[in-house]
Amino acid sequence: MIVAFSVSPLGTSESVAPAVARAVRVVRESGLPNETTAMFTSVEGEWDEVMDVVKRAVQAAGEGAHRVSLTLKADIREGMTDGLTSKVEHLERELSE
Repeated sequence: MIVAFSVSPLGTSESVAPAVARAVRVVRESGLPNETTAMFTSVEGEWDEVMDVVKRAVQAAGEGAHRVSLTLKADIREGMTDGLTSKVEHLERELSE
């Protein structure tokens, strides 16, 4: 499965960059395939391991905050591996034709 998520603390300072960095650090240290863009972080793996990483990332981002916003989108597909790159490769092939 691939999960794309965005997490942000609410009611803290104007910049959320330190909190988002804590969340992204959790994802990168997980060892699961991942990618961070301007709006979302995507992580790929099995249900339990991905959801554990998301939970820990939310906790990390929420340090010092009373409230946290989480947006999550999941692509749950049995047998799919390397979806983070293969889905984009398929799209690029379509665009080049």
